[in-house]
Amino acid sequence: MPEGKKTQLVNAGRSKKWTNGVVNPPIQRASTVVFDSVAEKNHATVNRANKTLFYGRRGTHTHFAFQEAMVEIEGGVGCALFPCGAAAIANSILSFVQTGDHILMVDTCYEPTRDFCEKIMKKMGIETTYYPPTIGEGIRALIQPNTKVLFTESPGSITMEVQDIPTLARVAHEHDIIVMLDNTWAAGVNFSPFEHGVDISIQAATKYIVGHSDVMLGTAIANEKCWDQLREQSYLMGQCVSPDDAYLGLRGLRTLDVRLRQHAQNSLAIAHWLAEQPEVDHVRHPALETCPGHEFYQRDFTGGNGLFSFVLKSSDAKATTALLDGMQHFSMGFSWGGFESLILANEPKSFDSLRTVAHPHFAGTLIRVHIGLEDVDDLIADLKAGLERYSAQLALHA
Repeated sequence: MPEGKKTQLVNAGRSKKWTNGVVNPPIQRASTVVFDSVAEKNHATVNRANKTLFYGRRGTHTHFAFQEAMVEIEGGVGCALFPCGAAAIANSILSFVQTGDHILMVDTCYEPTRDFCEKIMKKMGIETTYYPPTIGEGIRALIQPNTKVLFTESPGSITMEVQDIPTLARVAHEHDIIVMLDNTWAAGVNFSPFEHGVDISIQAATKYIVGHSDVMLGTAIANEKCWDQLREQSYLMGQCVSPDDAYLGLRGLRTLDVRLRQHAQNSLAIAHWLAEQPEVDHVRHPALETCPGHEFYQRDFTGGNGLFSFVLKSSDAKATTALLDGMQHFSMGFSWGGFESLILANEPKSFDSLRTVAHPHFAGTLIRVHIGLEDVDDLIADLKAGLERYSAQLALHA
């Protein structure tokens, strides 16, 4: 009988070959691995890519346990580890392209992903075409003979558009194009990438996997077709992580389900409350109909989390500053996925540099929030006071 997801999260990566009989795999640090015989060294050399101790950059038992756990939870056949999510994205793409190639990148991608395309790949002679997140079947018109990768991110960064991944994957595979997904929002458990046609699923494990805002870590999980190339190319580009960080990623998995459920419950309550506030134009939470691609969220996802955005009815920098500066339980900071609540603002003009073809159709300030594990009533009271400061500042120069 297959294990449920909660049970998987508790048990994954806890094979006795990694734990030596204790509950958690010990942290095994190593650069050099020593061998007792030529035969042992030769065996390790032949099996160096197959969870065998060979050299520190190939990994230790701590890394192997975390990689095994991630594959068991998210699917695929192998997991490569990286020092952060941005490294996982960059190395995954670079593993499958060369000078003269072309990739399709969703226009609502994470800002560092766009910067990588524009500042690194462009210099390498690799062309990027940005496509709207809601394009669906229309992606056919953008495919070129040299298109090698279709990159997706769902929901989209900041503006939260949910993509029709199965349709995009089907069209891409008709042209032998590799489909990659930034699956960080779903944390590998609320969207099953390989069941929806994805070839490589990438996460910033920095966020919900670790869950405590104290580790930088990235993962890329590939299907059988792509795994060997992703693994070896990433190794050649020097990608490796500390066993201490891998251990913290593994430990984070044990409470992932409990944390995600509470984040989701808190965020949905606050999203519904925000939707009723007079200062708010609309809420971009994938579980609400006001979020673009909501129908794909309902069809393809099994749950949410704490990250969403809402758009105010107006844009005023001083009023936005008044809202943000007085927050008591929401901190201003980048990233998300920890236990704490966070808040950031994007004025409409900021999207001029963040979007190429999918400019948002709203005039008000966008506020992105990550709803943490605090008491919902405290968070609502904090947002209520912030909106009151916002309105008061607007009234001063009305």
